[in-house]
Amino acid sequence: MGLLELFLETGNLKRLRRIGWLLHGVPNPESIADHSFRTALITLFLADELRERGVVINVERALKIAILHDLGEARITDVPLPAQRYLDKTAGERRALKELFEGIGKAGEYLRFFDEYVDGSTPEGRLVRFADKLEMLIQACEYEKAGFTGLDEFWDAVEDTKANEFYPQFRGLVEELVSLRKHNC
Repeated sequence: MGLLELFLETGNLKRLRRIGWLLHGVPNPESIADHSFRTALITLFLADELRERGVVINVERALKIAILHDLGEARITDVPLPAQRYLDKTAGERRALKELFEGIGKAGEYLRFFDEYVDGSTPEGRLVRFADKLEMLIQACEYEKAGFTGLDEFWDAVEDTKANEFYPQFRGLVEELVSLRKHNC
């Protein structure tokens, strides 16, 4: 696959909706691309904030991981949480990425970035995992503010953020979101 084919196929991310929101009654939810963009934006600002606080973080690496973290969904779509109990979503995404990157010079490097996100083997991978959950919480808040209910399952991600090494630095953001939720976002 050449670069143009890759760019064309990843356009699917702009059309594919995040299935979890659909299953919870949000009729026209964000696309995978919408989610990925804000995750990358959050990653940029959090990484820069960490660097200002003296934490060693490679911002470029973190951004690459953020941009690539859901790219495989261009082929496998957004597999909802209930289905993930029966399927190996990570293996499917990795296979999809391997095919998407076939013939691209830095394919191995790009796959390693995805692996860093999945297994949290680097600070940058763990930061993107935090940003990914934070983005989902922000989206849940926005949907609740718009009047959608029954989104408690998504708020379970608060516990995931607390388990992340970067939670202490960004605890205030998570706590503010939880507080906003109590006031109907």
